Amino acid sequence: MEINKAKEQLDRLERELFAYRYAMSSIGLDARTAAPPETQEGRGVALGILSARNHELMTSEGLWTTVNTLYDNRDEAGPEYFRRSEILRKELSDMRAIPAEEYAGLTKLLSESQYVWHKAKNSSDYASFGPYIDKLVAARKHIYEITRPDMDPFDAALDAFEEGTSREYYDRFFDELRATLVPLIAKVNAAGQPDDSWLKVSYPVEQQRKLSQILMDAFCLDRNHCAITETEHPFTGGPTSQDVRITTHYYEFLPIASVYSVIHEGGHANYELHVDPAYDYNCLKGGTSMAVHESQSRFWENYVGRSREFTDWLWPRFRELFPEQTAGRNADDFYRCINKAQPGLIRTEADELTYPMHIMVRYDLEKKLFAGELTSKDLPDAWNGLYKDYLGVDVPDHARGVLQDIHWSSGSFGYFPTYALGTAYSAQILDTMKKDLDFSALVAADDMKPILAWLTDKLYHFGSLIKPGDVVPSICGAEFSAKFFTDYLTDKFSRLYSL
Repeated sequence: MEINKAKEQLDRLERELFAYRYAMSSIGLDARTAAPPETQEGRGVALGILSARNHELMTSEGLWTTVNTLYDNRDEAGPEYFRRSEILRKELSDMRAIPAEEYAGLTKLLSESQYVWHKAKNSSDYASFGPYIDKLVAARKHIYEITRPDMDPFDAALDAFEEGTSREYYDRFFDELRATLVPLIAKVNAAGQPDDSWLKVSYPVEQQRKLSQILMDAFCLDRNHCAITETEHPFTGGPTSQDVRITTHYYEFLPIASVYSVIHEGGHANYELHVDPAYDYNCLKGGTSMAVHESQSRFWENYVGRSREFTDWLWPRFRELFPEQTAGRNADDFYRCINKAQPGLIRTEADELTYPMHIMVRYDLEKKLFAGELTSKDLPDAWNGLYKDYLGVDVPDHARGVLQDIHWSSGSFGYFPTYALGTAYSAQILDTMKKDLDFSALVAADDMKPILAWLTDKLYHFGSLIKPGDVVPSICGAEFSAKFFTDYLTDKFSRLYSL
């Protein structure tokens, strides 16, 4: 096949794939935000049909021939088309190995499991959801056994979310974090805690919604291309760089949860919104990997959002919306309470210091699930035991325990470690950024545009054109090191707690 013809063919086929995936993502967005509760059956049927057509196209000889033509002619294809062929070749190899009926069956299973999880979490009913864990683990393992026969299935799961990682890679990473965090957490726990009870009284949800709009403006989220809705578990999605959705969840007695979920999801959204629009209808659209994506959500949430400069800017606006609840408090109280480091139950509400321990719990459990050392029946007790061992807290119910995250219901085993890895990536990226920008002054002035422009130039613009393993070296001029993260935490919390 002639190269120019192959390029034209790839453009056409990827646009068709985009259409099916747009439809499926729209159904998924509706299911998690606006759909009535007892409407899952029709969605399951529609998703099954759409996924089957998607699978048919992905496994077609026409697409396979086109991709291989571009892959085998790298110089003639050019960097963009070669990278697209490289990404698709890997995906197509997997898809061609998976029987169509199994692929459609998995799509239907995921639709069912997410529906059951939503209901189960609301009623803390693990018994109804538990069996899906076994089905999903078995389904994922079988797919990895087909598509990655030379890899351990859990290594394949980890690699699927962050190319080049494995159990050995994450074991080393978490060992390095543990060596610093465990003694630091112990020192912080012994140092005495600020009183944050005033942040756990009634904060009307309608006022919280107004605060979300202020935050969207503060973080340059363009309302013409980014909207916010509500869901049980916050997430970000969208079909193109011109259409990105973020969600949050409001708790009357925990306003800070929605504040930082909006900033976190806004970080994901800013990444997606600033990818080169030329990639909107092909596989270069969007962030290059989950850890790199999480590096940006955690960058904006923590390194910006929990900084003294930003909380000082936010404080008067928070007070204006909630004058009674904040009476007698000041900006220093706000900063210290926002950054209170204390072991707790909920991952999404965890402070920067203890957050990696929540990830380690999930990582350890996933390893055991994939190794056959744990089943759904054992999972709640195993979860509760690790929370006691790692964080010293007792789990009162399944809603605040094993059912708290949506990830397993969507079959996303191997995803959780990317949160911790991405947070560590962003510490090193921030260190480099500070050599070019007066980061603290910009945040203090709520002038996020130069920061956003720097990240767009170094990372966002490229979408998936840049490989995950090349991100930190290309931006920072050095290989990734977790030391930037552990040094950041040690410095910040030593100052906060006068250690």
